[in-house]
Amino acid sequence: MDGSDEHGAAPEARTGLDPWGRGELPAPPSTKGLRLLGVVGPGVIVLGASIGSGEWLIGPTAFVKYGMSLLWVTTVAVTLQTILNTEAIRYTLYTGEPVFTGFMRTRPRSTFWAWTYALLYLLQSGWPGWAGASAGAFFYLFAGRTATLGDASAVYWTGVAAFLACVLLLVFSGRRIERMLEIFNWVMVVMILGGLVALGVLFAGPRSWLSALVGFAGFDLADGAFRFVPEGVDWFLIGAFAAYSGCGGAVNLTLTNWVRDKGYGMGRVVGFIPALVGGQKVHLAHTGSVFETTPGQLGRWAGWWRIVGIDQWGIFFAGALLGMALPGILYTAAIPRGTDMRGLGIASELAHALSPASGVALAGALALMSVWILFKAQLDNLEGMTRVITDILWSGSRRVRAWRGGDVRVVYYSVLGVIVTWGVVALGLTQPIVLLQIGGNVAGLTMAVSALHILYLNTHLLPEPVRPPWWRRAGLVATAVFYGFFVCLWLTRVLGPVIARTISGRS
Repeated sequence: MDGSDEHGAAPEARTGLDPWGRGELPAPPSTKGLRLLGVVGPGVIVLGASIGSGEWLIGPTAFVKYGMSLLWVTTVAVTLQTILNTEAIRYTLYTGEPVFTGFMRTRPRSTFWAWTYALLYLLQSGWPGWAGASAGAFFYLFAGRTATLGDASAVYWTGVAAFLACVLLLVFSGRRIERMLEIFNWVMVVMILGGLVALGVLFAGPRSWLSALVGFAGFDLADGAFRFVPEGVDWFLIGAFAAYSGCGGAVNLTLTNWVRDKGYGMGRVVGFIPALVGGQKVHLAHTGSVFETTPGQLGRWAGWWRIVGIDQWGIFFAGALLGMALPGILYTAAIPRGTDMRGLGIASELAHALSPASGVALAGALALMSVWILFKAQLDNLEGMTRVITDILWSGSRRVRAWRGGDVRVVYYSVLGVIVTWGVVALGLTQPIVLLQIGGNVAGLTMAVSALHILYLNTHLLPEPVRPPWWRRAGLVATAVFYGFFVCLWLTRVLGPVIARTISGRS
């Protein structure tokens, strides 16, 4: 039996999308020697995005306030996120579709899930807090001091300029946008992590390094005891910290869009999104293609799966652990424990704290590092959100696919224009760090929902030979439980009281 229902529809077409096509799984490329660097890439993009959100701002804020024992959260979060990432990629390897399109293939309707995930993405990444935070570091570079509330206007307009600079890069990004992001993130990951190691050796003593090492197991070196949940913890901050330990929410899922554009598995069959300037019109299939699970094809599948393992466990997993620990070591060595760094100048706090010991030149270099890291994270998040919404529209609407001659670039850059317009408004609503905390907590909700959704996809729509083993299924359930725990605490301890005060104030 082919699994068709009583109306003759294939299982993947029961919610309104066209059925999959059929094709041959391309042979995986060689990974011998330096060729491996050209094969991996999506994991570097996600890692680069993660370093700019949780690792550089949210994580250090939590560590300075509560101590490095919170790294146990990172240990669990990064492990679970790597399982989530690889399982989302499993769907894309088999179909050539981003996992968002897979979600749209489940009941009740494709449009229901399209709106659901587009809204979750907007609530997570539609606040350009990275651009706003980078503006605080930029202000420090030119003013020589940390920004205060009196400098809010200058920081806002600098943040707007940084946000618009991201747009220019996406317009003039060459033939393949994914490749541009990959190159940028290789540069950032190598230089930033290397720079942080060097700075840690110079300015952090052995005790700071040991504190991070034992912190991965939840041990607080200062108190000499395991401390998994600090007293009086701010769940708004910790919820964002748990989500951004790794990458967080919708950006994890966007990994499958970059995997498709990189040409992994059946992604090589369906096409990619080219740049507006420098790119050529490329046919992007609105539906995926799958392969027959013959022994020969499954042999190729094993080769692709090995590449995914290297990309995710070798790059994302290891890099995310280092990316969270290294800034924490520097921040906790330079800033007294218990300090609340949240403010307009949060991105320049490290440079300001180290300036007496490091001198003006190195403090300026640290501020410049902050600008680059946060600007790069904004670029990744802006591109990811635009890409996902474009793919949702492209897969779900015949009218959109026919618009302007079926050129996906027109759809992509139209979506980009709408997002940027909203972002300029959102930057003025509150401080950038608050925007990032909102996005982080929404990311936790997204992971709790999507982990179970991916489990359903991979155990119902994929054929038995390529379905996940039991331990991976258990990992997805654990991801939903882990992030569901933080979401519940955020809703009951933070958002609930705010809503109650608002209602009582109106009555």
